[in-house]
Amino acid sequence: MIVLDGVGMTYRADSGPVEALRDITFRVEGGELVAVVGPSGCGKSTLLRIIAGLRPATAGRISVDGRVVSGPIPFVGMVFQAPVLLRWRRIIENVLLAAELAGLKRAEYRARADALLRLVGLADFGEKLPRELSGGMQQRAALCRALLLDPPLLLMDEPFGALDAMTRDELNLELLRVWGEGNRQRKTIVFVTHSIPEAVFLADRVVVMTPRPGRVASVVPVPLPRPRTIATRASADFGALTLQIHDALARTVA
Repeated sequence: MIVLDGVGMTYRADSGPVEALRDITFRVEGGELVAVVGPSGCGKSTLLRIIAGLRPATAGRISVDGRVVSGPIPFVGMVFQAPVLLRWRRIIENVLLAAELAGLKRAEYRARADALLRLVGLADFGEKLPRELSGGMQQRAALCRALLLDPPLLLMDEPFGALDAMTRDELNLELLRVWGEGNRQRKTIVFVTHSIPEAVFLADRVVVMTPRPGRVASVVPVPLPRPRTIATRASADFGALTLQIHDALARTVA
């Protein structure tokens, strides 16, 4: 689904060029959930924006679904750390915003929006305003908005980082359910996180990045069986993988 080949990004600043990414090369297969971890400032968010076509790379080549990325791609859903809901619009209207921005008729997507809200436990909150929902509920609504047009690709930039531990665990499980864990037809997800346990819990593989300029230090397979549950975190294999990635990350900043 995604091929990055020697991707680099250098920003132009008044004080001189700033190299954010250097020689990023890896693949993401269709239906795979790949997590990206790395120290703050290593270019993880920039990498997501390059994949989405929102920011052009200054070096290398990137293709998504067999097509070279030269501008914003139409078949992607993005979820950020903040829900970014319009505070004056009801939750159902925030979800339907994805259809509006795509120039589609809202009425044709109302049934899907309602179904997505039911799926994430917000069936009774569609008429509420964002301020009437908790942080975790708002993030569920943001996930529904990203899924409204049924994109085959989801890019997620630390979407649960600001939430408490219990809510974060709940949304990790929610994401796996929405992704289609155990199904043959799954979305492709690239998930940026600072949490190594979260990366191991969710991912098929974890990409470990170095400090700026961000490079790929290693790619660690996560062969834990699916479906995964909270009990997965208590297993010896989970602990060993978490330690392996922690050590790989520590070596990049040593």
